[in-house]
Amino acid sequence: MTIEQRIRNLQVPAGPIDVVLDTDAYNEIDDQFAIAYLLRSGDRLNTKAIYAAPFFNAHSTGPEDGMLRSYDEIIKLLKLAGEDARIKDVYRGSVRYLPDEKTPVDSDAARDLCDRAMNYSPEKPLYVVAIGAITNIASALLMKPEIAERIVVVWLGGTGLEIGHSREFNMRQDVAAARVVMSSGAPFVQLPCAGVVSAFTISKPELLYWLADKNPLADYLARNTIREADEYAAGKPWTRVIWDVTAVAWLLNDGGRFMSTRLIPTPMPEYDDRYGANPDGDLMCYVYSIHRDALMEDLINKLTK
Repeated sequence: MTIEQRIRNLQVPAGPIDVVLDTDAYNEIDDQFAIAYLLRSGDRLNTKAIYAAPFFNAHSTGPEDGMLRSYDEIIKLLKLAGEDARIKDVYRGSVRYLPDEKTPVDSDAARDLCDRAMNYSPEKPLYVVAIGAITNIASALLMKPEIAERIVVVWLGGTGLEIGHSREFNMRQDVAAARVVMSSGAPFVQLPCAGVVSAFTISKPELLYWLADKNPLADYLARNTIREADEYAAGKPWTRVIWDVTAVAWLLNDGGRFMSTRLIPTPMPEYDDRYGANPDGDLMCYVYSIHRDALMEDLINKLTK
């Protein structure tokens, strides 16, 4: 890929584009917002497939269980959205994280991405939005490296470069996968969590006013968020970051209306929770600021239309 083509592919795409979403949907409450936002942006974003990603925290017994629970949650969201016809396009992903940077984890999701991406080109790429551990995408790139020039990877992961470390849930779940993707040559967009996307919060009063009782999908998103937050902050004011919406929003960021970005050499996450210097890395698009109110307005309008 020429540097001119790479720079073009790191710009917000114009016109309708094809998208696949890789999500650990049962991990917390924000993936559900991202799925709904993607589906409700169908005039610009054509959702071709959704992949279930592995995760391991208090909501799962291990990466495989997290992936399977995420698969079920994706199906639930599609039904709430009245999108039952898309269930056939949901794929189970990796049952474990990468054992190293050379060995893929075979899965339905990784195989689908390998096959699907071959129908695209550098001039008309497939956009891959990843909002969990990036194991499925790394596995596909290891299985079929030639797809790197046929996709653009948009990943919510890591922290802001000025934070001083890369320690973040999606990143630390599978550092090897992050390193594979970020060194693959695929055009890469990073939305860091702490210090950047952490600005995209919503409160209980906003959820009740804007989303509750508006329709089955919006009501589920509101009450699921309130239920989880009230488990740890009952009787107190709180906000929740709905991180994953921002990765979808990059695809809709015409004129920088939702976020600010710049091109930088791709840093390399290390296994000691820091970013290593990589001045010769391929250029990537780095998101450094979220325009919270503009994006929140678009999200609410689409969820309640």
